[in-house]
Amino acid sequence: MKLISCTEESANRRKLEIEVDAETFKAAYNKVFAKQTAKLTVPGFRKGKAPKALIEKMYGKEAFYEDAVNEVYPEALEWAIKEGGLAYVDDKIDLDVSKVDEEGLVFSAVITVKPEVKIEGYKGLKAERPCVNVSDEDVMKDIDATRDRNARTVAVSDRALENGDIAVFDFEGFVDGVPFEGGKAEKYTLTIGSGQFIPGFEEQMVGHSIDEEFDVNVTFPEEYHAEELKGKEAVFKIKLYEIKVRELPELDDEFVKDISEFDTVDEYKADVKAQLEKKAAEKAEDAVGENLTEQLIGLVEADIPEAMFTNRVDDNIRDFAYRLQSQGLRLEDYLMYTGGSIDALRESMRGQAENQVKLRLGLEKIVELEGIEVSDEELDEEFAKLAEQYQMDVAAVKSAIPVDGLKGDLAVDKAIKFVRENAEISDCE
Repeated sequence: MKLISCTEESANRRKLEIEVDAETFKAAYNKVFAKQTAKLTVPGFRKGKAPKALIEKMYGKEAFYEDAVNEVYPEALEWAIKEGGLAYVDDKIDLDVSKVDEEGLVFSAVITVKPEVKIEGYKGLKAERPCVNVSDEDVMKDIDATRDRNARTVAVSDRALENGDIAVFDFEGFVDGVPFEGGKAEKYTLTIGSGQFIPGFEEQMVGHSIDEEFDVNVTFPEEYHAEELKGKEAVFKIKLYEIKVRELPELDDEFVKDISEFDTVDEYKADVKAQLEKKAAEKAEDAVGENLTEQLIGLVEADIPEAMFTNRVDDNIRDFAYRLQSQGLRLEDYLMYTGGSIDALRESMRGQAENQVKLRLGLEKIVELEGIEVSDEELDEEFAKLAEQYQMDVAAVKSAIPVDGLKGDLAVDKAIKFVRENAEISDCE
């Protein structure tokens, strides 16, 4: 094969003229010829057994050229792209055949390639690390959340229902004296003040006692989901059976021993504070990284082809659909439940996709400018990590993940570290 020429058609569009030699084209021709003639019936011969010369005389060699071109051109184009040192970013290819015969094939292909990128000022970026402050109040808030998770529910019988209590009751709703669909339940459990029911319902339950029967009068909101109930006045017949409260455990040494590896409240508080400080420090480092990333994106100068943004949006939607699927939900069902559309979803992901593309291009340029390389040892280490993560054999991982792609990802990671190591990061005062 031969790359005859590589010319610029327009910004990010390159025209490659490629020659496929006679021997390579003949192999492709013979392959499609055998496949096609196996389906042909020629009088006097069994299907697929007619002589090649006879079939070519009957149909003409040209009848098989189109399939032969389709057979050989993808590999030839991929070879030419590598030969030309190009990186194409779109599968939409304008193909034109200028010559095809026994001597071989000559064709041209116009492809979209990555843009030329300029990035300056990526060394010495400035960022401030947020303060890490964990107060006693923060510690107690975290501990109270743990106490809440370990709370038990106990029955109350010596007082009326209060806001925050858990009520167990029967109810049946009526509009104009007629019960309506979905307005009845038995032994329903509701936390009063949670706002689960329509306005006014929970407030009117407060003050009533166990075994008491009473009415709750409400008006359905105009924006209520059931059309036949919008704005309607309703009466709910209530019978209250139980009043319960959530009882939090005391914060003492016994509680600490039950829920942690520590023996005393003071030890437990010290550990909670240390863990909160660690999380806050990690969050502060993440904030520095996000700040530097935003600055890098702003430094990228490039005429980026639309195809790169479109492809990135496609990738993000596939990732989103995969996450939904892992939760047992199809993307189509998610859109139906949320009243959204695929076009609206794509539009919502557009800004993120643009930033992702710009950041990647900028980091790849830094890799080039700084001569950042990935060693074979680093590559093998990453394959080993992936094999352990996915519980697969290393050889299987290597066959599933393109080496060039992984090497590029590792180089970009190194570029991120390079930018951070060369940044001026100050601590808050």
